[in-house]
Amino acid sequence: MSKQELVVLGQDDDGDGCCPTLLTAPLDEEQAADLAKVFKALGDPVRLRLLSMIASRAGGEVCVCDLTPAFDVSQPTISHHLKLLKQAGLIDSERRGTWVYYRLLPRMTDRLAAILTRPAGQQPAGTAW
Repeated sequence: MSKQELVVLGQDDDGDGCCPTLLTAPLDEEQAADLAKVFKALGDPVRLRLLSMIASRAGGEVCVCDLTPAFDVSQPTISHHLKLLKQAGLIDSERRGTWVYYRLLPRMTDRLAAILTRPAGQQPAGTAW
């Protein structure tokens, strides 16, 4: 069995926060590659709906048994999509008996929001807002 460690994007060892926003400094190659994996996970309509269903669920978690009926795809396909969201660091899961329960990892969604947010009072160059 492999003891490969899955690195969750957005967690840094030195605790000095997230990468800069897109408007304050260019991303380096590693940051761009890491973010591309997350955006790729979000680039599928089924995965985006799954994430939305998980994030908006009262109580903060949802059973896979409640997710599957909302889609016209098979249960293995839903499991595959959930696996990709989990690998991207967007959700986490916990098995309870037969069922698996999923919850949002707000650290990653907060990181994405911070990266895409323009600093307060700053207008993009060339705009007349």
